[in-house]
Amino acid sequence: MGLKRVLVLNGNPVAEPTSLCKALAERYAQEAKQAGHEVRTIHLGAMAFSHDLLHGYHSRTDLEPDLVAFQEALQWCEHFTLVHPVWWSDLPARLKGLFDRTFLPGYAFAMREGSPFPAKLLAGRTARVIYTQDAPDWYYRLVIGAPTRKMLGRGTLGFCGIKPVRFTAFGPVKSSTPANREAWLATVGALGREAR
Repeated sequence: MGLKRVLVLNGNPVAEPTSLCKALAERYAQEAKQAGHEVRTIHLGAMAFSHDLLHGYHSRTDLEPDLVAFQEALQWCEHFTLVHPVWWSDLPARLKGLFDRTFLPGYAFAMREGSPFPAKLLAGRTARVIYTQDAPDWYYRLVIGAPTRKMLGRGTLGFCGIKPVRFTAFGPVKSSTPANREAWLATVGALGREAR
């Protein structure tokens, strides 16, 4: 497996220095860099933008500089790693808003005349989604139906051509011990070294 250009997004909207998502994102990025991959890291909580797509696709809203930088980093990368908490069984609203605002027609996809299937403008990239939650993953998948896996894997990322999209889950967070968290960080470090 060769060296890659890797974009790591800490998708926790709370800019908290002790955040587990921040620690996981930084460990992934650190290990990827040490393995020789070229890495860029973005923290959602440090980005300045409105997460509402106020007019849908009916009229264009100018992108704030942080959104332009995110789009450029995503175009640059060969592998996209997203780390996010699960809130109310899904993505935090600000993270969903990041996708709403930036995965636009002409950038992430393009509808084709006479076809229900879009041109996938972000093809050629792979992704890893790492999510944290307070429920056991078996419950999230079997009882809740794992909405983020479906939405990101088949929907947002898959719709735009990013594949495969692989998932890693950690939890329950609230009852986790320091040993649990160290094990999770070690797992993420191994993924980072291989940029997968």
